[in-house]
Amino acid sequence: MDRIAVTPRNDWKEQAEAHGFVFHTIGGAPYWDETHAYRFSLSEVENEIEDPTAELERICYQVVERAVSEAGLLHRLAIPEPFHELVRTTWQRGDKNLYGRFDFAYRDGGPAKLLEYNADTPTSLYESSVFQWLWLEQAMERGIIPEGCDQFNSLHERLVDAFARFGIKPARLHLGAVMASAEDRGTVEYLMDCALQGGVDAELIDMAEIGVDAQGDFTDLEDRVITHLFKLYPWEFMVHEPFGRHLLADRARVIEPAWKMVLSNKGLLALLWEMNPGHPNLLPAWFADDPARPWEKLGGPLVRKPLLSREGANVEIVDGAATLARTEGGYGAEGHVIQAYHPLATFGDDHAVIGSWVVAGEPAGLGIREDATTVTQDSSRFVPHFISG
Repeated sequence: MDRIAVTPRNDWKEQAEAHGFVFHTIGGAPYWDETHAYRFSLSEVENEIEDPTAELERICYQVVERAVSEAGLLHRLAIPEPFHELVRTTWQRGDKNLYGRFDFAYRDGGPAKLLEYNADTPTSLYESSVFQWLWLEQAMERGIIPEGCDQFNSLHERLVDAFARFGIKPARLHLGAVMASAEDRGTVEYLMDCALQGGVDAELIDMAEIGVDAQGDFTDLEDRVITHLFKLYPWEFMVHEPFGRHLLADRARVIEPAWKMVLSNKGLLALLWEMNPGHPNLLPAWFADDPARPWEKLGGPLVRKPLLSREGANVEIVDGAATLARTEGGYGAEGHVIQAYHPLATFGDDHAVIGSWVVAGEPAGLGIREDATTVTQDSSRFVPHFISG
């Protein structure tokens, strides 16, 4: 993996806005950054990103199976007890999942290491799928990168196919998000387009506009029953909303299904390590309340993460008594995991995280985000990649 300087397209902002990528700039600073790009070999992508992604997805399902079968484990993951049966039911019924993103630390000379799994509401999807591919095509056409390059990116085709096979037709799919967020709105608008291309009747709804009728069904603003709901809204928020108790009736099929609460939880990292100690793509990790404190035998820096944090909130990197990095946020009361620290690939002042996507359980592409800090956050920049050689 090489990071190379490239010439930005002089019309990239116009291209972004013409294609609906309205959040290309955040807080006056570029979110999309094509002043450089990451070059991979085909063997790197296939052997060191794609294959480990498929393997990790497989063993994550083993964790879900254990969590719904072993007494007390859902409680340990801070999943509210009234929802334990819904988690079990949706898993045992085989409710389909749509997508997720593994975040890897990957550097030359070592296997990709799983930092976390964004299994419930991952964003950076549109830019990974459509806009990154557009950059690849135009970069070759304009001589920015050599002709004949490729990209690990089958996201769009796989999403369209997944929606077509979800079993939603002939019903309508509502796609919900906090529409005041440009990034969230852009993500569900893109997913709605994928659903429509897959032959599914689909429309958007703000999460605040979802109602409940006298029968306990979710409804939209026209009082139509919501039978299928994609929600770009975390399950751990949903369960505490006023309408959360109505989820327990299990009258609407929700995407992602409730069993994704197991995988969108940082406790997954501890369970993966416990069940697969020494796995080359895992970092040692434990629940922070483990009385044996096994991390003390590791030496070196450690990362402390809340079970339910998002976008890098409330993460601490410590080395003994020294705090090397810390982010703010409102998480932590639910408990923590402790994970061995693994440095990111660093180029100058920038640290890169590989986001490896899965759609319907299969590897589907990658996106790279950079930050000047060691903790990737919602303001971190997105940088395109290509395959050459």
